[in-house]
Amino acid sequence: MVGQLPPQDAVMTPVVTVVRAGTVVWRCHEEQYAPAEFNPSVAHEFFKGSRFDPTEKDPYPYLYAALDPVTALSEVLLRSVEFSDGSGVRQIPWAQASRYVLSAVRTTADLTLVDLTTAEGLAAVWQDGWLIDTDDYAGTRYWVRVIRERDSAVQGLWWTSKRCRPRPALQLFQDRCPAAPLDPRPQDRLRLASKQDARRVNKLLAPLHAVISAQEE
Repeated sequence: MVGQLPPQDAVMTPVVTVVRAGTVVWRCHEEQYAPAEFNPSVAHEFFKGSRFDPTEKDPYPYLYAALDPVTALSEVLLRSVEFSDGSGVRQIPWAQASRYVLSAVRTTADLTLVDLTTAEGLAAVWQDGWLIDTDDYAGTRYWVRVIRERDSAVQGLWWTSKRCRPRPALQLFQDRCPAAPLDPRPQDRLRLASKQDARRVNKLLAPLHAVISAQEE
């Protein structure tokens, strides 16, 4: 909610979704990270970064994921990519895509996430659709800090993907998760720098009118 400050002296009781142990989730991550590795970096409080990244005021390793590979790809590769004239297809630059890997991992424990997919879930954390739709990432990062401060038990976030509606996306807080909460699935891994794997990814992206451009020579 634009301009809303957290209510003073109010008790926050988030609506939660539990991702059960044994659930397969998908990540689109830079190749420098292992499939189950959390990102230790923090975003600037006001500039760059992603919607729910931690900042120096509340640093913790984190990990973005989704329940299906298309949503995981969309959340990373389809940011601000325009539909081309003539073809009507979104061209994802090879130089951008080739840094990433699509990996599947399996949860090893039940994980309790703040549910932001409904009006009720958003209202429970004193917010509305602004939190998951705005491009004011300084504001959304601040609000995650508020949620973490008001509820020390939640282990991450669960919201509706902006780029692959109505499918859910999620973020895990490593400092709230048990040790080794994710088990890699090496058989489910695609390197976008590989021509063969990029072709498989393009088949996944085709219904969204998106394609990774031809490999640069």
